[in-house]
Amino acid sequence: MCKFGLNTKSMIKAVVTGDIVASTSLTDEGRTYIEEKLKQMLEELHVKYNMYGRMIKGDYLECVIPEPENALRLTLIIKAYIKSFSGDEILSNNDPRFKFFKIHGIRLAIGYGELTRFEPAKGIIDGEAIYLSGRRINEELTYNKERIVIKSTLFFVSGNEQLNREFEPLLALIDVLLSKATAKQCEVLYMKLMNLNEDAIAAKMKIAQPVVNQHSTSVGWNAIEKAVVRFGEVLKNKLAV
Repeated sequence: MCKFGLNTKSMIKAVVTGDIVASTSLTDEGRTYIEEKLKQMLEELHVKYNMYGRMIKGDYLECVIPEPENALRLTLIIKAYIKSFSGDEILSNNDPRFKFFKIHGIRLAIGYGELTRFEPAKGIIDGEAIYLSGRRINEELTYNKERIVIKSTLFFVSGNEQLNREFEPLLALIDVLLSKATAKQCEVLYMKLMNLNEDAIAAKMKIAQPVVNQHSTSVGWNAIEKAVVRFGEVLKNKLAV
């Protein structure tokens, strides 16, 4: 059961909409595997951050984040989680477009604005925030396209142009970092964003702590952490006005 509704401090929410890149290049087994893993992760984020998330058609997701300052952290958790998948023999159906999945994983847009109606039990999410995020993702859809051109996969959209201008370069830089990251680096990033320390990560991954640190450095953790903090500070200040 979702513990929050519209009777909170503010009706301004963040909605994250996502679309798996080149999902048709995956095997049926691979799509099922990713869908089940994503559902498990969304449940974990619900428990940890009170986030409501749902999968639609297996390759499209929508998440409502009650505290918008957490939106970038949760967006990057989803992105890193998808990019941490390995095992091409399970996921790939030998479609040349599979390389786009490996590089980008998932496209995600943060919509920041009002939610006029949110009833999880009825599957209803309505308002500016989901309209903005959904429209931005739909502009980028590459479903069944033979030629895929991907320039960006992380977006922030709101009715506030000052916020849009501030966050656009921030997300663009993170996007570049993650497009070059390996599955292992993304696995470390995912767990760091979930606030696990390096010793705990090492134990989970069954590798040495210095190796975890090396992956962390290679993926640009220090810069990503600063970006997540900055994003949260800006939106907290905005909501306090």
